Amino acid sequence: MAQENNKKENTKNGKKNSNKLGFKMPKKIVIQVKKPNLLNNIFFYVFLAVAMYFLTSSFGNVNLTSEEIPINKFVTLINESKVQDVTVNGDRIDILMRDGTKVFAKKESDISFDQILSNNSVDRSKIAGKLEIVHKVAFMDVLSPILMFGFPLLILFFLVKQMRGQGGEIMSFGKSRAKVFMKGQQKVTFNDVAGCVEAKREMMEVVDFLKFPDKYRKLGARIPKGVLLVGPSGVGKTLLARAIAGEAGVPFFSVAGSEFMEMLVGVGSSRARDLFNMAREHQPSIIFIDEIDAIGRERGMGIGGGHDEREQTLNQILIEMDGFDIRTNVIVLAATNRPDMLDSALIRPGRFDRRISIPLPDLKDREEIVKIHMKGKPIDKDVSVEKIARKTVGFSGADIENMLNEAAILTAREGRDSLTEADLEEAALKVTIGSERKTLQSEEEKRMTAYHEAGHALVAANVKDMDAVQRVSIVARGQTLGHTDLPPERDRYQETKTRIISFITTMLGGRAAEEIVFNEMTIGAADDIRRATELARKMVAEYGMSSLGPIYYESKSEFSWLAKEFGASAQLSDDMSAKIDAQIEKIMSGCFAEAKRILNEKRAALDKISEKLLEKETIDGDEFKDLIK
Repeated sequence: MAQENNKKENTKNGKKNSNKLGFKMPKKIVIQVKKPNLLNNIFFYVFLAVAMYFLTSSFGNVNLTSEEIPINKFVTLINESKVQDVTVNGDRIDILMRDGTKVFAKKESDISFDQILSNNSVDRSKIAGKLEIVHKVAFMDVLSPILMFGFPLLILFFLVKQMRGQGGEIMSFGKSRAKVFMKGQQKVTFNDVAGCVEAKREMMEVVDFLKFPDKYRKLGARIPKGVLLVGPSGVGKTLLARAIAGEAGVPFFSVAGSEFMEMLVGVGSSRARDLFNMAREHQPSIIFIDEIDAIGRERGMGIGGGHDEREQTLNQILIEMDGFDIRTNVIVLAATNRPDMLDSALIRPGRFDRRISIPLPDLKDREEIVKIHMKGKPIDKDVSVEKIARKTVGFSGADIENMLNEAAILTAREGRDSLTEADLEEAALKVTIGSERKTLQSEEEKRMTAYHEAGHALVAANVKDMDAVQRVSIVARGQTLGHTDLPPERDRYQETKTRIISFITTMLGGRAAEEIVFNEMTIGAADDIRRATELARKMVAEYGMSSLGPIYYESKSEFSWLAKEFGASAQLSDDMSAKIDAQIEKIMSGCFAEAKRILNEKRAALDKISEKLLEKETIDGDEFKDLIK
């Protein structure tokens, strides 16, 4: 009883914590029981009827007291006056003998009983009793024409009904699939969008025009026909578009770029026409096209010579936005994180007149985002919003929301009532790296991992312009066996050559430690080497930070052959490619030599950090500083 009471109490506490902590859980679970559809079961009923017929026929023919005799013996028995009664039922002849014995015989289907008697010169009067001939229509004689004519009609009717049940898609494939939010249905406003101050300021002009168009027209001003929102994933482009509709209080038509495309020819352009026609009927209105790069890519690059379905859809959108049919009160918003792929005709003035960049949130923006997503969550009084914002450099708004939600889930799982700083740090690691996982490593493997991570941390502490080490751990997370946490101390908008070199040196510190301590190499450094090489290549080919000078070189890729196949000119010769590779090798080898030099000089500290990692698995920033003093 005590255990049952504890279980009930824990269940109640779990429900209370789930409600208190404010993480996303379903409010209710609805179990729907669908009513049986006669049309869907009609095939079952037909099958059941046929099966019942054969079953009844089979069981009806079973007579354990009867014995089958040949038809010629039956004729002989009649001639010998041994037959009392005869019953003819189809092809079966049931015979009752004068001595009370019951037997039966089977005749051919195309010969009647009278023909059998006539062919064998048998007189019917020799049957002592009654002769009964049962005339009935066979079940299959009725079922066969039904199955032959009715079954195909039934299937056709079923298919037509199914297509109607799906909204008549076969007849409405050219209609727009946009989600429509009429006036007042969109509740999101600019108060729900944290940060993005400059973007919201520009968007307020659009809202003001939709509310008071005469104020602008009398001064000869023309509101932008299109506004392109550009920024990384998760920064709030879609949320900002919804906020514009909520602030302006106008109909809002939302559609994804991929929803224009279908296998049928002409569907995309038809849907584009229908979308703009609906927006014109409800003007003033807003059209929002999310991920417009799905249909707005540069024309003429398709394999079909520029006449594929996607390009025809784009042509229709271009005409609708700036054609002969002028729509003064329809504003098109579009969002993309790949603006370099868009067609030049799409982003020119007159179509998308305004381009608003939405970058990753800075420190102040992150503080506002954290405050918004903290609503409804009990936060421990020791948690500092500013500290969270400083530790989430490089996080988007979606990342921050996910982090706080994961922290709430972790707190509820452990049965606590409020979110602590440790919960938020664990959630941040889960979002960026992954969850902790148990790995069965040998002591030698753990020791290699410890020296690898210690090498990263020690090199980072001894190169120029690197951020401080906040955590070193050999706890496996995601795809890694350990990690060294070097969060940026502030938002940076520029990077220097010195700092990039320090990054590369730090990333090669793990491999350097393996060679120094074990005189061996492991595959654990593969990702470090890949990232370091990519950074070195950008230094040479894009940033102009090598002896080749400030020249942009198009780097070769595995798809270079495809570009040549379509007639693209090669911008990088084999000789220059070799020079670039030589410069990359020079940077990488120099940084690796520097990492080995630092670790050889600090070998005692390297051993000390590794031993502490093997003992505790995780070292925080303050303890790391004490170890390297």
